[in-house]
Amino acid sequence: MSSQTRTATTVLTSSTLAFTICFAVWMMFAVIGIPIKKQLGLNETEFGLLAAMPVLTGSLIRVPLGIWTDRFGGRIVFFLLMLSTVAPIWLMSYATEYWHFLAIGCFVGLAGGSFSVGTPYVARWFPKSRQGLAMGIFGAGNSGSALTKFVAPALIASAAGSWTIVPQVYSIAMLITAVLFWIFSSTNPAHNISSGATFSQQLVMLKNPRVWRYCQYYSVVFGGYVALALWMTKYYVGEYGFDMQKAALLAAVFSLPGGVLRALGGWVSDRYGAYHTTWWVMWVCWVAFFLLSYPQTNFTVMTVNGPRDFFIGLTPTIFTTLLFIVGIAMAIGKASVFKFISDEFPDNIGAVSGVVGLAGGLGGFVLPIMFGAMVDLTGVRSSSFMLLYGTVCVSLVWMHFSFRKESVGPTDLAPPKTRSAPALLLHS
Repeated sequence: MSSQTRTATTVLTSSTLAFTICFAVWMMFAVIGIPIKKQLGLNETEFGLLAAMPVLTGSLIRVPLGIWTDRFGGRIVFFLLMLSTVAPIWLMSYATEYWHFLAIGCFVGLAGGSFSVGTPYVARWFPKSRQGLAMGIFGAGNSGSALTKFVAPALIASAAGSWTIVPQVYSIAMLITAVLFWIFSSTNPAHNISSGATFSQQLVMLKNPRVWRYCQYYSVVFGGYVALALWMTKYYVGEYGFDMQKAALLAAVFSLPGGVLRALGGWVSDRYGAYHTTWWVMWVCWVAFFLLSYPQTNFTVMTVNGPRDFFIGLTPTIFTTLLFIVGIAMAIGKASVFKFISDEFPDNIGAVSGVVGLAGGLGGFVLPIMFGAMVDLTGVRSSSFMLLYGTVCVSLVWMHFSFRKESVGPTDLAPPKTRSAPALLLHS
């Protein structure tokens, strides 16, 4: 193994560990939000806002973080970002009012911006043929969501049901992770964009309509993933009557593959192309969300022998199996969207990934609030999946007509395996 390869591997490993801890912190309310909801007497919409508040700031900060990474390098930006969250995470344990949680959650949410730092930082250490896999491995840090579902309930149980131990432990973990990252990561000034480049020059590529298209795709595969990761523990508690530990464990069946298998998505995207990979991801989600949308239903049919009662609904086993499939699909889709970016915007990965990450994060912010509002309005818990089903329908229609229009010939309606051909970029 050459020195350069060894350094790249070390950077990837340390960055993935750091992102895993950041994501675990970002998803903290998926577990501690349940006892806080009970403590404060919140309704479903208020719980959705509480759970999503860290996602908002973690999303809004992604664009400047991506640009700073392009200009100053990922190592220093990532390190300072992690340090900036240590104190707010600790202060969360002292919050008592609803507005306290919302305000501190904004600062804790900065940890979610780590994705738009780590993605370009890691990608530039690898050749283009391996960037999809490298970004997929880094993106597997999304499994921090599952880590929270394993660790947080155990911490609460060990503290006699007190949720305050979770932010305290997470604060210490973040500090230790920041130090380890600084020790094992490296800097290569050649990876930075010239300091002479202005803010507007780095954002000029955002006029390209493909960027906004990828924003929509990512708002489904990442925004939907974040929203479900925040919502599913509570969903299991309410829909099936499980206790928090069992509910969190089952929710991790979705969160874990949704994070870990992102590396598989990178490999698949490198091999088969970003378009075909994303297309099949959307179809799998479309079918799964259609089935998950159907509410638990009792109905009576008048038969020749009199009225007969029927029940249609998903058992916990079938429900969890479908969620597992969705988790795999979203993991692959998250990687394939960023393969689009690395193919088409190799010189501005940070800026473009920041914008696309912002769109995905905003999806993760808005969706839990809408989940709660729909439950409050309709009383149907599966309405959250009805909403996700609609977003996937939009993506499939947009993909079909956008890529059909860009085809190079009247009979060539299927896009090629890769969308990075210069001819296509010239006509964007």
